Amino acid sequence: MKIRQNDKILFIGDSITDAGRDHSNRMDLGQGYPLLVAAELQAFFPEKKLTFYNTGISGNRLIDLKNRWEKDCLDINPDVVSLLIGINDTSHQIYKSEETNFKEIEKFEEDYRFLLKSLSQRTDARVVLMEPFVLPYPKERMNWRRELDPRIQIVRKVARDYQTDLIPLDGLFNSAGISNGYSYYTGDGVHPTVAGHGLIKKAWLECLKK
Repeated sequence: MKIRQNDKILFIGDSITDAGRDHSNRMDLGQGYPLLVAAELQAFFPEKKLTFYNTGISGNRLIDLKNRWEKDCLDINPDVVSLLIGINDTSHQIYKSEETNFKEIEKFEEDYRFLLKSLSQRTDARVVLMEPFVLPYPKERMNWRRELDPRIQIVRKVARDYQTDLIPLDGLFNSAGISNGYSYYTGDGVHPTVAGHGLIKKAWLECLKK
């Protein structure tokens, strides 16, 4: 993926992307990885005149994102779209049932494909898909894998089918957590610490080097 002159770069997703942004301020990027990515790109490429948007909303599931896709993505007509979604779909099902609901998994893929199809039909945006992730901290988070893993596989499959960039956050976070301690990257297995947001930023920028 390449950054071009005057690109509009959109980050969209749930609370990990939201990162405490001011929703009343269209240009506020929050305090997480979107801000870190924007800061570095603007510092290194001031001549490109890049514009950044963050439309992440805390608590969103994929269906919520689908319902606001027109307003919070397509209407912006972005040149680059970075998408991270799926952990709230996972937690919702974990608390709702002790068994995997395969109809929900199928619906997740259907809705995910809807986003990518509409994006390809309506824009020329380059796309970065990021895997949802969970760390075994606290240990009970291991139970989330039965709902998360099928969704990760869907993100990978859709990335292949639509020829997007893919950032394997689940593997990156778990590998880093094994080396340096899970609590270094997230306080609850889901929401990144500053180091966790830095890890996402690093992985995102490495996409540009491919």
